[in-house]
Amino acid sequence: MATQTQFPTSGAIGTLKQKMGALKQEIDVLHDESERQKRDLASKDEQINHLESETAGLQRRIQLLEEDLERSEERLLSATEKLEEASKAADESERGRKVLESRSVVDDERLDGLEAQLKEAKYIAEDAERKYDEAARKLAITEVDLERAETRLEAAEA
Repeated sequence: MATQTQFPTSGAIGTLKQKMGALKQEIDVLHDESERQKRDLASKDEQINHLESETAGLQRRIQLLEEDLERSEERLLSATEKLEEASKAADESERGRKVLESRSVVDDERLDGLEAQLKEAKYIAEDAERKYDEAARKLAITEVDLERAETRLEAAEA
């Protein structure tokens, strides 16, 4: 029995060899699993880096869009102010147009009145000229009658 404890028997050596083979297989399996997990980890790191760069790009894009939004809001405010000024100017122009239109109507009425007065004045002038011609004709006749009467008077006195 002393030899058995000092030297393992061939059955024990076989068992040890089997255990060593099983351990080698387990080491190989674990090594393969470790390599697979390293590849997965590297892949995940790549994905994380890609997602981080994509996130940085999206954050930059958000920043640019926010800046663009600010500029657009400023332009909108400026355009709104200009529109308000233009609206006020249009209202002023409309009021001015109405005033001028009102003046035009008053002037047209006044012009119509003046035209009527001119027509009446022409009629009165024509009538006055006719009366003047009639009076001048009567005066001429009266002067001729006066000369005849004076001539008869002188002839009668002589």
